[in-house]
Amino acid sequence: MKWIFLVCLLITNILFAQKIVWQEGLKLNWSNFKSNINNQRGTNVVAYTNCGWVYSVVKSSNPKSPVKIKIETIFNEDKSWKDVKKINDYVLGHEQKHFDIAEVFARKLRKEVQEKIKTSGDFNKNFQAIYNRLLNDYRNFQVTYDKDTKHGMDEAKQAEYDLKISEELENLKSYKAS
Repeated sequence: MKWIFLVCLLITNILFAQKIVWQEGLKLNWSNFKSNINNQRGTNVVAYTNCGWVYSVVKSSNPKSPVKIKIETIFNEDKSWKDVKKINDYVLGHEQKHFDIAEVFARKLRKEVQEKIKTSGDFNKNFQAIYNRLLNDYRNFQVTYDKDTKHGMDEAKQAEYDLKISEELENLKSYKAS
């Protein structure tokens, strides 16, 4: 009986986990921030965006066979939090940019994968190093973004980053998810 309950719980979690896949023109709204827990544990924190990438791979044991890699940028609703007493549209824009930054780096990952990984052997040899390097760059960029903009409170710096992120999305538009 415990086994059936565990299987049902896992299936329910998979089916109802709230994830939004990044799409051109799709904007977050405050109802997407569904966590009741402030993971940042700061009293000055207004919101927290949990986003990143997921990938799937179809490959063969034959190192010369083609490989197919799908990379998606996701926003985790159940892990993203807001302080309902402090939120406003300006803060939502800052949080949207965190999601957009994740898409910028997903496009960089797609670009490198497209250029360097053609076969199962390429994947086995190179993917993890490429992934880890870009993940590190992504995390560092997110930290720098929050630091430079003072979590969006420095409006001039926020405007600079808004432009920079938009330009990066445009420059890498040929690497949007298909």
